[in-house]
Amino acid sequence: MYAMVLSTRGGPLTLQQRPDPTPGPGEVRVKVGACGVCRTDLHVVDGDLPDVPYPIIPGHEVVGRVDAVGEGVMDLVPGMRVGVPWLGYTCGECFYCRADKENLCDHPKFTGYTRDGGFASHLVADARYCFPLGEHGDDAAIAPLLCAGLIGWRSLVMAGEGKTLGIYGFGAAGHIIAQVARAQGRSIYAFTRGGDRDAQHLALSLGAAWAGASEDEPPSELDAAIIYAPIGALVPLALRAVRKGGRVVCAGIHMSDIPTFPYNILWGERQVISVANLTRQDGIDFLSAAAKTEIHTHTTIFPLTEANEALARLRDGKLLGAAVLCP
Repeated sequence: MYAMVLSTRGGPLTLQQRPDPTPGPGEVRVKVGACGVCRTDLHVVDGDLPDVPYPIIPGHEVVGRVDAVGEGVMDLVPGMRVGVPWLGYTCGECFYCRADKENLCDHPKFTGYTRDGGFASHLVADARYCFPLGEHGDDAAIAPLLCAGLIGWRSLVMAGEGKTLGIYGFGAAGHIIAQVARAQGRSIYAFTRGGDRDAQHLALSLGAAWAGASEDEPPSELDAAIIYAPIGALVPLALRAVRKGGRVVCAGIHMSDIPTFPYNILWGERQVISVANLTRQDGIDFLSAAAKTEIHTHTTIFPLTEANEALARLRDGKLLGAAVLCP
């Protein structure tokens, strides 16, 4: 196999050849067809997340086909197309696992962060955390659904059932969840960095009722807002935009510090909550909803060897939609 490997904080990733991995009990080997490039990959590369076990292969929006199975695997067979998400293992024994909150497991493993991921020709994954995908759709178009879509779905559910929804950061997750929310009959208000005209145009083309800069005041109060950009300064802005009783959902795994803000913009039973990881049920629910919604992902495809370029463009805000690597 070959892979783009992160050996030190800050990179760059280097192309390396390795022996093909062998799946252990309960595991499968997946031949990668496509792997999305997520902002969390950028946090891994840039050292924003702690305890990265270098060397590591990033990538956790994986679509591919099973080509070997380990002992005890019954539900997945060679040739089956599967998706491999961020959450790659849970202990099943801690308080959170026993309370059906596996996304908060005390002893998790994460694809592309604490176990090797999909910036490679092959990876080994826990069979319990692989989602059968069927044969509909292109690998590269589906790949962003495995994190941007899944985390987006969890954040949408946590935002509640309000009809007016603000989305701060209209990138991979934002443009996917806008389509799901529109299918649910919600009105979307898109907030973009620096008044990004391309992102605003994309939002409007996907049915957003309004699009503007992050600092702009929307034309009407929001029932809820979801923040996908890792910028803590957006929290007070979103609180000012939501109505009394409204909710602000912080959907990233990493965010810059939230600045101080006056209590009166929180008062009125407004809430600020975070989303952590995902559950297997999130995957089942979202992939079912996505099939009914017929989501169209906007992607820029890079060969695997250009992973550093894809990450650089994501870091600089020069991507529209999602980047995808194809071996």
